[in-house]
Amino acid sequence: MNYYSLNQYLKDTFNTKVYKISINAGFTCPNRDGTLDTRGCIFCSGEGSGDFCESSLLSVTGQIEQGKKRVAGKIGEDGKYIAYFQAFTNTYAPVEKLRSVFEEAIHHPDIVALSVATRPDCLPEDVLDLLSELNTRKPVWVELGLQTIHERTAEYIRRCYPLPVYDKAVKNLKARNINVITHVILGLPGENEEDMLETVKYVCDKGTNGIKLQLLHVLKGTDLAKDFEAGKFSCLSMDEYIALVVKCLEIIPENIVIHRMTGDGDKKILIAPEWSGDKKRVLNALTKAIREH
Repeated sequence: MNYYSLNQYLKDTFNTKVYKISINAGFTCPNRDGTLDTRGCIFCSGEGSGDFCESSLLSVTGQIEQGKKRVAGKIGEDGKYIAYFQAFTNTYAPVEKLRSVFEEAIHHPDIVALSVATRPDCLPEDVLDLLSELNTRKPVWVELGLQTIHERTAEYIRRCYPLPVYDKAVKNLKARNINVITHVILGLPGENEEDMLETVKYVCDKGTNGIKLQLLHVLKGTDLAKDFEAGKFSCLSMDEYIALVVKCLEIIPENIVIHRMTGDGDKKILIAPEWSGDKKRVLNALTKAIREH
């Protein structure tokens, strides 16, 4: 089975090994500050999905330098990096604040691209214009947290925006030649295989440039954990998840970059599925299943 991996895309694009450095720029989220809700999405950790980010007490430059030290043994002195603004909603601030932190990142000589994780409902015109301007200097990727196309699930996970908002965001970003990456969660409560494959097909048809297939993790301190512990749903087994990923890859066009096929929650707060904590084992099993398919 052929698919376009992120590693291959990075080699094709930058002609060198490239690592992502996760950055916490100190933003919040409309789903947490009371604009839409105060509880956040039902699965989101207290760090706003930024559990592996560098410390927000450091400047953007400081976080980049700290991130470089973490992977120095893997990448060497000549490595290049992507500044990944990961924690919370990274376009949810006045445009002057966004310009300040994004400019600091792209001015760093070892940063070759900017990746910005955000919500589709947090992309007003002035922010889109800023991202478009920055994209003329270094590549800008915008990572949209969709998770599912099914409104019943979106309501359950407290996404707090309807599907047409995602459609509009993709259209606006692509009109500005900005690379779009869509986050999809596999294994959300109440969804069957058909539901999940429908979501994957939908985002491919809408023209996303890349896709992240994320295994649902149940993390301590979340409302999702309460439902799990109450027995309201169960998580996918490793065999079920691997079989599902293979079926997703079958319907994803070869020009769409696969940025992720699983994901690992912070082991300090991971409740389930326990098998996901052994990332190497999971990736090896995925590789084997894809090769044999």
